[in-house]
Amino acid sequence: MPKVTRDDVARLAGTSTAVVSYVINNGPRPVAPATRERVLAAIKQLGYRPDRVAQAMASRRTDLIGLVVPDARQPFFAEMAHAVEQAAVERGKMVLVGNSDYLDSREVHYLRAFLGMRVSGLILISQGPSEHAATEIDAWDARVVLLHRRPEAIDDVAVVTDDIGGAMLATRHLLEHGHAYVACLGGTEKTPVLGDPVTDHVEGWRRAMREAGLSLEGRLFQAPYNRYDAYLVALELLSRPDRPTAMVCATDDQAIGLLRAARELRIDVPGELAVAGFDDVKEAGLTDPPLTTIASDRQAMARAAVDLVLDEGVREPGVAPERLRQFPSRLVIRRSCGCG
Repeated sequence: MPKVTRDDVARLAGTSTAVVSYVINNGPRPVAPATRERVLAAIKQLGYRPDRVAQAMASRRTDLIGLVVPDARQPFFAEMAHAVEQAAVERGKMVLVGNSDYLDSREVHYLRAFLGMRVSGLILISQGPSEHAATEIDAWDARVVLLHRRPEAIDDVAVVTDDIGGAMLATRHLLEHGHAYVACLGGTEKTPVLGDPVTDHVEGWRRAMREAGLSLEGRLFQAPYNRYDAYLVALELLSRPDRPTAMVCATDDQAIGLLRAARELRIDVPGELAVAGFDDVKEAGLTDPPLTTIASDRQAMARAAVDLVLDEGVREPGVAPERLRQFPSRLVIRRSCGCG
């Protein structure tokens, strides 16, 4: 059976192949409703299926968006990836996901692979140094939107949340419960100094503590981002005789590890230890006690990132839309802080 072509559809609909293309692609030119109906009826009758590979070769773009995340096993990044996929589907696009595993070399690997597939654009949640990633992006002249953080090496369009302001909200809230001070479970030695959300969470804690006239000395502790390693750090920290009575964590995963350590050591939360996290992952409402945390509007951020990556003017500095979009943070109060 011969393959049905766009010419066949145009012939049956009594129109040109260009009009058929406009109907299939929803543009770039408008089509009269009656003509659109004839084209759609012809497509259905003939069983026509557009050749996406040929379209990509002609337009040098596909219906794909590349998304690189540090680790999709972590709930925050999994939820963010899902939000991006939902937003992409609304725009008729599909998402390819790569995990960099916090490695710059793997990030570059996925950038090269996705760009070689002629994706419509890239959404990059970059955790590494990113100098090589920046070079790769410049070499391909790629359309990129940074999501969640904006590395110093890449001056591109970014969608972020107010990380510093959010951490200040959490710290202030714990202090309002009457604690002498609030300790902080931050990142590791490998956490970038600039542009990283965890670094900004620590900075927000610092500002809130200084605002209250409190010392920072000996009150910042390093911990990996995942639950199990944070749990191991918390076991040692909470076993000290001078353990803190309130802690703000840079991520919810760290806070969940901290809660597990407290339960194992028979430390009452929030009676003996008040805890707040950051990210408001789904599990935050299921911990015992439920975790007070900082939330961001991931759906709105993902939708903004997809819209920006598909916008033709996104690569030009100074051209609307703005090159940096910051969404507000929101304090979600549950029981781990001592409320309720």
